Amino acid sequence: MEQSRTRGESVRRIGPYRLITRLDPAGPNGPAVPCRRFVARTHDGERTVLLNAPLPGTDPARFATEADAARRFLGPFTAPVTDLAAPGEAPWYATPYVPLLPLPVALAVHGGPLPEASVRAVGTALAEALSAAHAQGLTHAGVSPAAVLLTSDGPRLSCFGAVRAAGADGEPRGGLPGLDAGALAPEQSSGGRPRPPGDVFALGAVLAYAATGHTVPERDELPPALRPVISSCLARDPADRPTAAALSAALAPPTSHATVLDSAAALLTPGWLPGRVIAALARQSAELLAAELPPLPAAPEPATART
Repeated sequence: MEQSRTRGESVRRIGPYRLITRLDPAGPNGPAVPCRRFVARTHDGERTVLLNAPLPGTDPARFATEADAARRFLGPFTAPVTDLAAPGEAPWYATPYVPLLPLPVALAVHGGPLPEASVRAVGTALAEALSAAHAQGLTHAGVSPAAVLLTSDGPRLSCFGAVRAAGADGEPRGGLPGLDAGALAPEQSSGGRPRPPGDVFALGAVLAYAATGHTVPERDELPPALRPVISSCLARDPADRPTAAALSAALAPPTSHATVLDSAAALLTPGWLPGRVIAALARQSAELLAAELPPLPAAPEPATART
């Protein structure tokens, strides 16, 4: 993992956290990311988090408002917002850290698209997460490959600087900085307000990416068993897309006994991720455990009063 550096300093701070490493690959050829993400640790070393901050050149006030709203985005397979910048502070938010890889990094580690079983597990879990959010009247509006983090026990939906009330008046329209254009629903790219069917379109693009390596594949590139369900998510007319709850059921593998057990939990069994991805997660965990941050500079001594 790459050590975080800015202006020649090997340690930076954001809020009460010291940055250990960047999560996403640096450079113009990396995948589109909705925000800057770092693995960070409290000054006392007691807590490690995934810290999120706005991209350079984006609106920090918008990021702060939407990150605050993201605290309501609760449910399965999400990375919950547990800490937030204070009013007046440069915006950031933190979620609990576990060893994790952004989906594009996982594909690079694996050497190509994920196996069908992994794609089904990711899709079922994220559909459950979106279904829970939509039931709360929320839409994520920023689902993209980079927003999906893979852990050993399932995916996590992240990048909550995009969360908003579904169809709420006064929200910004159009695309979001750092969002993969292929994951943006047609109605949203043309200026419509983010709504749940847009989240389903974006999840379809994520699954297409996981299965083929890009968000806008030709239909024939999709695995035959996944082709109908992914294509339905990518329908241009929002009315033709499934709901998130229906998508979760459709992604469950065929079985002669369709029961409530056909859920993400039933798919996230040992081996649901390819071996190289599991090895990369283990490596990341070992590196973070071994990471030693240089001591903080000593605080200046208070000036002695003259007599």
